[in-house]
Order: sequence, then C-alpha cells, then structure tokens
Amino acid sequence: MSYSTAALHRNHSWLGPAKWIGTLAGIAGAILIALNLDVSGYGFLLFLISSLLWCAAGVAQRDDSLILLQATFVIINIIGIYRWLIV
Repeated sequence: MSYSTAALHRNHSWLGPAKWIGTLAGIAGAILIALNLDVSGYGFLLFLISSLLWCAAGVAQRDDSLILLQATFVIINIIGIYRWLIV
C-alpha cells in the first residue's frame, strides 16, 4: 500500500464498512429483483443504498469512473423505486 493509499484509508475509517454494506445491499437487491416476488420492488431500495454508499466511496477515493457509474445507478434506482413502489 502506497503512502497516499494508506493515508486515504486512515482518514476514512468508514470506507471499508461502507463498501461491505454497499456490496451486501447490492447482492440482496439483485436477489429480490431476480425472484420477482411481490416485494421485489424493494430490491431497488437496496440497490439505491448500495449505489449511494459506493458513490461515497468513489468520492473518498477520488475515483471518477466509480462516481459516474454509481451516480447513474442512483438515477436508475430512483426510476425503479418510482415505477415499482410508487405508481
């Protein structure tokens, strides 16, 4: 681990847990949607949580490609929440 990477992790102790929670929320969301149950729409809420956490990780790590990907997923997940849970 380089000095800058070590400093980044030291200053962002929340980063590791946030990435794991984001990963687990994304997996759970995918399972819910794949099962196509009455509650499958809540998978988009889990995806939204995952995308927001991963977007925050991208900001903390200064990873523009991760930020763009997750920001796009945030928009898609909001559309999914609207279509599955609101209307």
